[in-house]
Amino acid sequence: MIINIRVIPKSSRKLVRQEGDWVKVYLTRPAQDGLANTQLIELLAEYLGVKKYRIKIIKGEKTRCKLIEVSDDN
Repeated sequence: MIINIRVIPKSSRKLVRQEGDWVKVYLTRPAQDGLANTQLIELLAEYLGVKKYRIKIIKGEKTRCKLIEVSDDN
């Protein structure tokens, strides 16, 4: 499964919200030293009910718009 993500770092709350074709993710950590990406993967894993190792950032490691792949259990 491939998901388009829009990240909002340094937010006052952690939240995952579906908005059309995009998923908007509010993160409390700043976008530096990979802190926001780490929190993004943790939050998405919890939201989707999957293990963290199944979530991979395909595109947009250093931008707010990201393409995320969620792999199958196989």
